[in-house]
Amino acid sequence: MPPTLELRAKQSLALTPRLQQSVRLLQLSSLEFQQELRNALDTNPFLEYDESQTEDNALGADNGNSMSETSLSGASSESSAEAPLASESSMSSMDSEQSTDNVSREDSMNEYSNEYSSEYSSDPFGRSASRNSGDGEGSDPADWVRIEPSLHDTLHEGLRLYQLNERDRAIAQLIIEALDDDGYLRQELSELANVVDIEPALSEDELNIALKLVQSLDKPGVGARNLSECLSLQLEAMEEDTPGREVALEIVAHHLERLARREQAELQKKIGCSADDLRIACALIRRLDPKPGENYGASEDNYVVPDVIVRPMKKQWIVTINPAVLPRARIHRMYAELFAQSAGASRSPLAQQLQEARWLIRNAQQRFTTIQRVAECIVSHQKAFFDYGEIALKPLVLRDVADELGLHESTISRATGNKYMATPRGIFEFKHFFPRELSTESGGTCSAAAVRALLKEMISKENTRDPLSDVSLAKMLADQGVIVARRTVAKYRHLMKVPPAELRRQAS
Repeated sequence: MPPTLELRAKQSLALTPRLQQSVRLLQLSSLEFQQELRNALDTNPFLEYDESQTEDNALGADNGNSMSETSLSGASSESSAEAPLASESSMSSMDSEQSTDNVSREDSMNEYSNEYSSEYSSDPFGRSASRNSGDGEGSDPADWVRIEPSLHDTLHEGLRLYQLNERDRAIAQLIIEALDDDGYLRQELSELANVVDIEPALSEDELNIALKLVQSLDKPGVGARNLSECLSLQLEAMEEDTPGREVALEIVAHHLERLARREQAELQKKIGCSADDLRIACALIRRLDPKPGENYGASEDNYVVPDVIVRPMKKQWIVTINPAVLPRARIHRMYAELFAQSAGASRSPLAQQLQEARWLIRNAQQRFTTIQRVAECIVSHQKAFFDYGEIALKPLVLRDVADELGLHESTISRATGNKYMATPRGIFEFKHFFPRELSTESGGTCSAAAVRALLKEMISKENTRDPLSDVSLAKMLADQGVIVARRTVAKYRHLMKVPPAELRRQAS
C-alpha cells in the first residue's frame, strides 16, 4: 500500500507546571518546605522575605488572615504586571481554588493565636522572631540539633583530668584512638607498641597500665578486649553485695557459650550454685551492655516541627495550622511594577520567574489549606482518641478521608506523609491515625493500635516473676472479644519493643 496521511483525535491527561509544583509541595515535610521556600527566596528576584508576618506571628496576630495576605498581596499589588502573563479567567480559577477556609476556622485561629505564638515561635525551628533576620541568617536547623560527643572525644576529655607525663599521656591516647565504635580494643597490645616510634620502646607493663587507665575513664566496659572482659568490668564496678554478682562473674569468665545455649542445668552443675542463684545471676547479666561504645555520639532527630495544632475549645477539638511553618514570602512589589512597565515584558526571561513566584505563593497556600482540611477530617473521625487515648483509636483508611473531602486518595496520601500533629497527648504523625482494622468476636471491628494499647496495659500489670507469654496474651485478648493469633501478638510486642516473657522475668 502507498503511504497515506491520517488524522486521529486523541485525549491525554498532562500535568501543568503549576500542578506539578502543587503536588510536589504537598508531599514535602515542614522542614523540606521551609528549605524549598528559602531556595526560592535566594534564586527568584521577585520574591522577598515578609518580615511583617514574622512580627505579626510574634505579637499573636491573626494567623489565618496572615496566610491569606501572604498569598494574595502579590496578586493585588501587581495586577498591572499580571496582564501580559495570564488571562483574567485563569486568575479567577486560581483564586477559586483557595476559598476553602471558612469563618469559624479563622475565629478559632484568632482565639488561640496568642497561645500558639508563645508555644511555637514564628521561626520554624523554635527561635524568637526578634532573632530572625530577613536574609534567613542563623536559620539552619542543624544549629539547634544537640550533638552528642563521640566515644573518643569523651575519653580524651576525661584523660585531661589526670596529671600525667608526656610519655604516659601519649600511650593512653594511642589506646583511645585504637578503640572501635563498640568501645572494644581489637588490636593486640604488642601490635600497638609497633605503631608509634617512642624511645625507649613501649613495654607490655606500660601498655597494660595505660589500658587500665582508659578502662576507668568513663563507663565500665569501654576498652575491653573481648565480650567476657567487657561484662566482667561492668560486674566488677557494681557493689560487692549485689545479688548474683559472684555467680555472674564466674559465668561471664568461663561459661558464656553455655549461657548463650541456655544450658541452665549444665551451668548449675559446673558452678555449683542453686537454681535461684543462677536465675538471679542470669538476670543480672542480661542487664549489662555488651557494646558500651554505641551509647556515644548518638544523633537525635529532635527537630520535628508539627504542621497542625489540635486544642480543645468548648467541648470540641479545633485544628489550626502551626504559625511556625506558615510561608513568610511575598511578591516584591517594586520589582514587579517596574517589570510590568518595561517594554517587551511578556517576552523577557524574567516573565517566567514572576509567574513561578506567583505559583509558589498560591501553591503554598493551597498546601496548607489541604493539610488543614485533612487534619480536621482525621480529628472528626478519631475524636475518641483525643478524649480517651490510644485504646479508643478507630480503624481508618485513606479512602474514607478522600471520599469525605472529595479528593483523590493519592492526594490524601501526600497530605499525610511526613506531616505531624501536635495534640495534648503528644506529637503524632498523620499516618498514626490510620490503624489497620481487626475483627472482634461480636462481629464488630477494632483497630490494631487499640490492640497494642491493650497488650501494653496487660504487660504493665503482669507479675514480673511470672510474665505473660504470647499465648497467654492471645487468650486474654480473646476473653475481651478480640481474636488474634499468637504470631500477631508476637509481632505487636516486637513493634512495641517489649522483650519475650523469658527475658522479662525478674528474680525476687
